[in-house]
Amino acid sequence: MMSVWLVWAVQVLFPGLCLAMQHYPTTWGHYDMCKSQVYTDEGLTWDYMACQPEAADMTKYLKVTLDPPNITCGDPPETYCTLENPYMCNNECDATTEELAHPPELMFDFEGRNPTTFWQSSSWKKYPKPLVVNITLSWNKTIELTDDIVITFESGRPEQMVLEKSLDYGRTWQPYQFYATDCLDAFTMEPKTVQDLSQFTLLDIICTEDYSRGYVWKYDKTVRFEIKERFALFAGPRLHNMASLYGQLDTTKNLRDFFTITDLRIRLLRPATGATMVDEGNLSRYFYAISDIKVHGRCKCNLHANSCVFEKEKLSCECEHNTTGPDCGRCKRNYQGRAWSAGSYLPIPKGTANILAPQVALSTVPSVQIANSKRARVCDNELLRCQNGGVCVNNVRCQCPPAFSGLLCEKPRCENEASGCDSDSASDPRLQRSTFLLLLLLTSACSLLLTRL
Repeated sequence: MMSVWLVWAVQVLFPGLCLAMQHYPTTWGHYDMCKSQVYTDEGLTWDYMACQPEAADMTKYLKVTLDPPNITCGDPPETYCTLENPYMCNNECDATTEELAHPPELMFDFEGRNPTTFWQSSSWKKYPKPLVVNITLSWNKTIELTDDIVITFESGRPEQMVLEKSLDYGRTWQPYQFYATDCLDAFTMEPKTVQDLSQFTLLDIICTEDYSRGYVWKYDKTVRFEIKERFALFAGPRLHNMASLYGQLDTTKNLRDFFTITDLRIRLLRPATGATMVDEGNLSRYFYAISDIKVHGRCKCNLHANSCVFEKEKLSCECEHNTTGPDCGRCKRNYQGRAWSAGSYLPIPKGTANILAPQVALSTVPSVQIANSKRARVCDNELLRCQNGGVCVNNVRCQCPPAFSGLLCEKPRCENEASGCDSDSASDPRLQRSTFLLLLLLTSACSLLLTRL
């Protein structure tokens, strides 16, 4: 009977709901509050929800290292020629002169100097030995990417390059994407683009030729790793259906890990040459130069914090929900009453906080003595209220009504029964799941309709 009512409600409300959902992506994308005070029948209490820090420019907090360390130009001073014109050789690099130096920090500045500031490597003077440079960006913190990684080259874009990621602070590396003018020749891979990916192949590592053209395309300076286009495979082309994306991130660990990093490494394997043959008589035409790197993301706090601070050269989450650690990845002291768990984006729009409960000390002494001791409290009448009509007894246990169980009376007893909960009950988890599936179906249909408007 309840399912029939839901179908009827969807049919009646569909047009107006679709119109309202045009504004939902920004709302669903925030999760910027960890808790709020609400009034209930029992008075003022806390309502906990999943939360995460706002996305930001993460290049403000990184450490950059180059390999080899002495690959930056200017020591000794060197004069460079342009790739397009081998006779135009008036670009000088000198590490001892500020106006002529090109240190790695200039990949992340705010273009304060004129002309454009950039890092530059030494030239390919040791040809035919490969001119290989590894640029490693380290945060010493787990980061979740939220937007495209964009690398802007002041020189021609490299003919061969690999973008790699690490999830263990640089101990091991996995490729994110390969870039080449000829993927088959460089990496024995068929060329593809992000448009060739689907929901089922999103985690595939591809080689693209879109960002490796030579000097003919000198105004195309950027190399991208497309994050948002991968998000769009679940959320739709305009990212309207964020509920679908959040659902996938919640339930698919490999997908969540794919967008999570501690370090990035840009491996420059061959500079732009603009031709099939290298001009060995003028190797000062060949080098790497990068004017900007953009990495947008947020601190990974496992949905247990809405802010992340940068202190003593290190990022750290300001944890809520009785969690602690750089990523809020463990229980706070004296709050091991239940196993730690990450927060959840679902159900939309507040998610689930999975707040940790105080640890209950086992003892044979009477409960009154336990309540008067310095051991952690299980319940009180302020922050740790017994749920569903439960009564707090001496701050050490909740006396639950017959229909509920659990440390704070949070679990319906019918969940543990063989027959399950009554299907007509509003607290039935199966009904909640059905409702959520209908919401997902509805939002998907709305997104499809909105993209055609």
